[in-house]
Amino acid sequence: MPTLIFVYNADGGPLNALRDMVHKIISPATYPCSLCALTYGPFAMRRGWRNFLDSLGCAKLFLYRDEMRDLPHIDDLALPVILLARGPGQPEVLVDADELSGLDDCDALIAFVEHRLEVVCFA
Repeated sequence: MPTLIFVYNADGGPLNALRDMVHKIISPATYPCSLCALTYGPFAMRRGWRNFLDSLGCAKLFLYRDEMRDLPHIDDLALPVILLARGPGQPEVLVDADELSGLDDCDALIAFVEHRLEVVCFA
């Protein structure tokens, strides 16, 4: 079964989560993780994104940048990034950092991911 891997350009842990929440509220334009900004409000995951993820028939893995050591061969990727792992070996980039930063909102991200999954999985 394929796995979608979401790697955020943020560090994990409760103190970092609190710092990120404050940053998103005070200065959202300078927040460094477009994936977080698109999929999370100040306090929780956006409902539309949660519903979209729940509708997908694949496994999902969520990592912070300080957890990237858990994935081999992706040290040089710009973050944030959405990867697709279809078996052993290096996962492929599904949505890169530049593409994520060019999206306007959660709905645009959902449409982009849906399209990219169709292209990659059914090509």
